[in-house]
Amino acid sequence: MNWKGYLCAGLLGASTLSALPVFAADTAPSYTRQAQVDTHTITQHKTTIRGHRLNYTAIAGMQPVWNDQGDPIATLQYTYYKKDDVKAPEKRPLLISFNGGPGSASVWMHIAYTGPVVLNVDEEGYPLQPYGVKSNPESVLDVADVVYVNPVNTGFSRVLPDAEGKMPSKEEQQKLFFGVNADVEYLAEWINTFVTRQERWRSPKYLIGESYGTTRVSGLARALQSQQWMYLNGVILVSPTELGIKREGIVEAANRLPYFAATAWHHKKLKPEYQNMALEDFLPQVETFTMEQLLPALSQGGFLASQKKQAIARQMAAYSGLSEKAILRTNLDVSPRFFWKELLREEGKTIGRLDSRYLGLDKQDTGDKPDYNAELSSWLHAFTPAMNDYLVNQLNIKTDLKYNMFGNVYPWDRSDDETGENLRQAMAENPYLNVMVQSGYYDGATNYFDAKYTLWQLDPSGKMKQRLSFKGYRSGHMMYLRKADLKTANQDIREFIQASLPDEHTPAKYAR
Repeated sequence: MNWKGYLCAGLLGASTLSALPVFAADTAPSYTRQAQVDTHTITQHKTTIRGHRLNYTAIAGMQPVWNDQGDPIATLQYTYYKKDDVKAPEKRPLLISFNGGPGSASVWMHIAYTGPVVLNVDEEGYPLQPYGVKSNPESVLDVADVVYVNPVNTGFSRVLPDAEGKMPSKEEQQKLFFGVNADVEYLAEWINTFVTRQERWRSPKYLIGESYGTTRVSGLARALQSQQWMYLNGVILVSPTELGIKREGIVEAANRLPYFAATAWHHKKLKPEYQNMALEDFLPQVETFTMEQLLPALSQGGFLASQKKQAIARQMAAYSGLSEKAILRTNLDVSPRFFWKELLREEGKTIGRLDSRYLGLDKQDTGDKPDYNAELSSWLHAFTPAMNDYLVNQLNIKTDLKYNMFGNVYPWDRSDDETGENLRQAMAENPYLNVMVQSGYYDGATNYFDAKYTLWQLDPSGKMKQRLSFKGYRSGHMMYLRKADLKTANQDIREFIQASLPDEHTPAKYAR
């Protein structure tokens, strides 16, 4: 591929994870603080996935976002991994990966989940020194090529000045990039360009998004079909948001209890009758109580009979590890922040928001919320140095730009979020399209029972439920940080992709 404006550095593979750049003897790489509009580097690598040797190529580049006049208005950083020596590329699936935030770089799943390298952490996901990455034996690169995309202002992606060198105003930037629908619109155009350049139009295509990335890919599923005429085989929602499917009030309050129960079980705060159960056997009992008793009780508000209120609080306490008194003081509506502070208060510890296995230390044990998010501090501790080192020393990106783990994309326009409905419509229009949800039981930000609720409400008709599936894991928001779940969750993706590839010559139609 030799596109106009591209600068390509040829690289020779040196080891499983490293490659040696080729420079003239008397030159050195040039560094710049300016975003390169249209450029890439290529490195060659070897790895072992599930016991099988695999050669692959990594393309780390910057690709423009074009306006209607054909001018570049932004440039997005991406990293594209493709397996070498593929005999039938038209049959090789392509997985397009986004993280969330909405201002987060696509770093988390890149170097900790599906990619060919994985973060140096212990078996439960805690940081280890020396920082860095190692080969990922569970990567899905054996069954699909993967591209990780950084939206505007994340990673090295940036808004560009116009021909006169003038940057668009904050209002203009928000209209172009920073909102539910603007985000989907420009990314759909960008994907079209990428697929065309990489000659992947005939390949089966999949989107995977984590957290706010699930809003992004749900909207993209419909936008790609209706605006780019690009049809997908699958969408994977990792720790999903609400996707515009409302669950405020009593539904939101009730849906927290199964997450509370899972977390209390993990921290061994339950009585033996529940603590001695396997988590996967215990949670269905809590879910049934939530739907059949807690939700109707909350619907009665202040008119709930005192005796019934007491009975509900008693059972909530038994499931959540909190005291009956604390629950009654909240009128059965326990906030997550209070739970994170209260569960281990007597031990002088708080628990994490995105992954409640993580512990924090507050200045005071009083109060109704933790001082900080223990899990996020731990993750940034490990991810930031590893990603910066990997980009420079393994992918050969030479720049003085700061890699934005979290970029400035605010204010973000969340109005007119119909991404869940967009995904449903895309599924209805495309009989090949399947959806899988992956959630960690200990995620307190996008809790697993909310994810189930969203999945149930995605298709009210129930006509497509055979194409909707849910997978749960004994970890948090980034379930793949736990070694056991890294293996299981990648295998679930692998099986999802393989199961959603139709047999050759199978028509995309509904039977009567």
